[in-house]
Amino acid sequence: MSILIQVSDLHKNYGMNVVLEGACAAFAEGQKIAVIGRNGAGKSTLCRILTGHEEPDGGTVARSAELRLSYLEQQDPFALDETVLAFLTRHSGREEWQCGKVAGRFQLKNVTLDTPIGELSGGIRTRIKLTAMLLKEPNFLILDEPTNYLDLKTLLLLEKFLQGCSMGFLIVSHDREFLKKTCEETLEVERGGLTLYPGDVEAYLEFKAEQRQQNLNFNRNVEAKQRQLQDFVDRFRAKATKAAQAKSKMKQIARMKTIEIGHPLDNVRIRIPNVETRNSVALRCDDLAVGYPGKRVAEGIRMEIDQGAHVAVVGENGQGKTTFLRTLAGELPPLSGAFKWGHALRVAYYAQHVYVSLEAGSSVLDHLTRVAADSVTRQEILDLAGSFLFKGQDVEKKIRVLSGGERARLCLAGLLLTRSQVLLLDEPNNHLDFETVEALGRALREFRGTVFFISHDRTFVNLLATQIIEVHGGAVRLYPERYEEYVARLEQALAREEDEGGSGAKRGAKGEGHAAAVPEGELDARRRKELESEKKNLASQIKKAADRIATHKKERDVIHDDFMKNPTAWSRERNRRYEELARLIKAGEDQWLELSEKLELLDGH
Repeated sequence: MSILIQVSDLHKNYGMNVVLEGACAAFAEGQKIAVIGRNGAGKSTLCRILTGHEEPDGGTVARSAELRLSYLEQQDPFALDETVLAFLTRHSGREEWQCGKVAGRFQLKNVTLDTPIGELSGGIRTRIKLTAMLLKEPNFLILDEPTNYLDLKTLLLLEKFLQGCSMGFLIVSHDREFLKKTCEETLEVERGGLTLYPGDVEAYLEFKAEQRQQNLNFNRNVEAKQRQLQDFVDRFRAKATKAAQAKSKMKQIARMKTIEIGHPLDNVRIRIPNVETRNSVALRCDDLAVGYPGKRVAEGIRMEIDQGAHVAVVGENGQGKTTFLRTLAGELPPLSGAFKWGHALRVAYYAQHVYVSLEAGSSVLDHLTRVAADSVTRQEILDLAGSFLFKGQDVEKKIRVLSGGERARLCLAGLLLTRSQVLLLDEPNNHLDFETVEALGRALREFRGTVFFISHDRTFVNLLATQIIEVHGGAVRLYPERYEEYVARLEQALAREEDEGGSGAKRGAKGEGHAAAVPEGELDARRRKELESEKKNLASQIKKAADRIATHKKERDVIHDDFMKNPTAWSRERNRRYEELARLIKAGEDQWLELSEKLELLDGH
């Protein structure tokens, strides 16, 4: 493999903060590299230097003449009033059919290509930027946090593309699952240097843990030997007959060096102050409709959520997840119907851009002390600040000098200190490195209060979620399956869409709004194949739904039989589980009926 980019002895400082110090690395064609490291370690700085958006203070960046570098732009390169196709042809200089072909990789079809960009969701706009990036026909990509604000569907499309492409890339991401599925090598940015490991993220972290343990064992052996020699020196240095030996031992001690050991990557610990909870309902929605004046986003919302539930709110961008959360937070009034929180529950809301309202003249510690509950101690405040990377003198920093990411982390830390029984979190992962994301997930998993959260980070959702709410097509419903099954269902739907309409986004050489003609016999065969595939998939889903219903009914019957045998042993917890099973059975039967009707319709074709 030929080397496309080589960096040598890179140095970069921001004032007194040393980010890169003598960093060296080489990147070759076809290498698929995950970039990891703590917030502030220099990951984004390295990306900006490689793309030429920033100059190093010292060292060199050598780029091969063969390099065709492309990157995912953070700023929107399009005008909101131009159509997708108009932007792609203008930005890339390519023909319409070429733009349509590349857009098809991200399922941007004809109706989307002809739509003004301002009318499209954030997830679709990111797909447009990905398409524009690929139209430059690069052989190396740099993606700095491409998963921020992506909905799961777009994330899966990007993941599938990266798995199948032959070009090399560097990816900075807080989503461990995404890195595991797309990258084969790992680059760690740590203490000013770069370490490139020929294995994926999991393999690297395991290697690093083993290396750390070996170093700890070595240091223990050295320190034991030093103590043994020092004992000899202390006992015999005053004796004339042993003075020479004691002096020799002192020199031996001085020559013995231990290995410096940095903090392990996964040592972040977050402890959320405890809250009081009850065994009762946290939220009740009664025919709730949410949205804005003149725009109804979702309606007919009916559900009950028990205290202590950790609820992932999922769905494509633009479907209304944030609108639903803002309504529950009291920022938007219901359009109709009502919702009610449980008695005396305090609700705290973390929004994506809440950090813009911080007082610029306050320090980090001032802000955290002001928002923390009265019962939270100063040490708890300092401990949580440290977990979010405000350590030592950093707590005295004024908010005006903090970056956007630092302010977002400060708001999240403050919210966790309020001792609220209900937390509403809209994309809390953004601006956190993945070890902090996972530490937050573990801390929230132990949190006894109720959590509603929006996140497309699969590792985070799997760590935390006990229930799933899906926002889709104007409805907000409790999803009867686990999150892994939700992801699998979405992957199957994407595969079907690709089979059915993979060529739908392709334009003719002259830019016609339809795909090239296909012979009638071939088209009929393709349709039969697609129909059989869809019927097989529906039959599989119906069987899974029936199996889940049977499992839930079996558990419900056991609880019922126990009650009939010993009514005095009945508890509120068992009653809550009995009611939950009834809801799951009803939702499962509705899903089974809907799938069966779809299959019946297909059988009629």
